[in-house]
Amino acid sequence: MTNHESNERNGRDVRRRRFLAAAGGVGVVGLAGCMGDDSEDGGDGGDGGDGGAGDGGSSVGQIGSGREGRDAPGGTSMAEMPDLEGELTVYSGRGEFLVGELVGYIEDQYDDFDLTVRYGGATDLVNQIANEGDGSPADVFYSVNAGALGALADAGRTQAIPEDVAELVREEFRTEQWIGTSGRARTVPYNTEAFSADEVPDDVMSYPEEFDGDLGWAPSYGSCQAFVTAMRLIEGEEATREWLEAVVESGITPYNDEFAACQGIADGEIDAAFTNHYYIQRVLDGNPDASIATAFTSGDAGAVFNVAGAAVVDTSSDSTLAGNFVRHLLSAEAQDYFARSTFEYPLIPDVEPVGDLPTIDELDVPDIDLTGLSDLEATIDLMREAGVEV
Repeated sequence: MTNHESNERNGRDVRRRRFLAAAGGVGVVGLAGCMGDDSEDGGDGGDGGDGGAGDGGSSVGQIGSGREGRDAPGGTSMAEMPDLEGELTVYSGRGEFLVGELVGYIEDQYDDFDLTVRYGGATDLVNQIANEGDGSPADVFYSVNAGALGALADAGRTQAIPEDVAELVREEFRTEQWIGTSGRARTVPYNTEAFSADEVPDDVMSYPEEFDGDLGWAPSYGSCQAFVTAMRLIEGEEATREWLEAVVESGITPYNDEFAACQGIADGEIDAAFTNHYYIQRVLDGNPDASIATAFTSGDAGAVFNVAGAAVVDTSSDSTLAGNFVRHLLSAEAQDYFARSTFEYPLIPDVEPVGDLPTIDELDVPDIDLTGLSDLEATIDLMREAGVEV
């Protein structure tokens, strides 16, 4: 064995041990236009602030915030799935700091599997696949949001998801051309020292009139813009404009990202905000005693549930291998990883989310096409007209 081979193997062994430590009870043997949420964990460091947003240095795989003591997850383990063999190229719109350890672990399970991952913003990668045409080396597109997946599918650049893979996830989180792998709920985090749960309105359109507290948000952030886009689709342009003007007039505090908004609640700067659910869990990960809790609205734009997911690209030279890689993202180990390391909602029914959260079935989610959240240009124009600095 050469020194290079030895170093490479040692590096993979360390990475594998780190993943297994993060996996807790899983066990070794079982082991173009703007896109909504694109800034969350694409190439610019998103998903809200791990590392870049000042979240106390939490890293993927760190045990904490209710993750210790979790039972081994249900579902199908990687050991029960078809072996991965051959060469595969994944274009990932999810950041390496969030999912690099997971995809590295999957590669390490199979001696004859050679995985190449190209990281970038989801929108950029959709455009890149389009520009590469029939010569694209991409086999799988892994996206932070449904909008980018829908854009790629609408461009005719995807293949149908294998039926036995698709059936692992409920129908509302997949189409024939792409499948969700983890989810995020819109929420209203609030300061528990200033308000009780029954004082937080469950109708997003009633803010700020019916909430006697200081609000915050991150209007330049992809998640927030997708939230306003959902409001446009559900409530209409005029009602959304009036809502935007009202929150601006109320003196709502802008933050650079939604993790910072949640940290602002814990620090007593504001009383509530509009964010994705996992930023609250990340604050609690750094400080379990932080005065922040999660509230949900009902059936409106404040309750949208979006997904990260994957599609098999039409240029894949081995669609069976590509489909089986996507299957691995829905394994018991991967789904538990999403729950514990990124604080997302798992999408297979046998793995629970981390934190004091309702199940997906208990959420009152509006009935909208998630791919409709992908084009934000009209939303940004409307926000600016209403006086929002975007």
